[in-house]
Amino acid sequence: MRSRYSAYTLGNEPYLLDTWHPRTRPETLDLDPRTSWLGLEIHATTGGSPFDSTGTVEFSAHFRTGRRRATLHEVSRFETHDGRWVYLTGTERR
Repeated sequence: MRSRYSAYTLGNEPYLLDTWHPRTRPETLDLDPRTSWLGLEIHATTGGSPFDSTGTVEFSAHFRTGRRRATLHEVSRFETHDGRWVYLTGTERR
């Protein structure tokens, strides 16, 4: 999760796509270069140990686009695929 957040801050689209599960991965991403990521808070995790095949991360990611500040609050689901953890899907929280 933290590495994907770092990839968003750097605009590293290849890494984001590479760490996305093939079942749900888009062909491309349209990252907005005006977005500045301001911080990440991890609220809760489930699973994710070497003995698990699934896990979740609840987080808040704070960002600014132009003059507007906002927060993405999401529960992300991860799965192991080909021996590594990849992002499967997320559900936004309000």
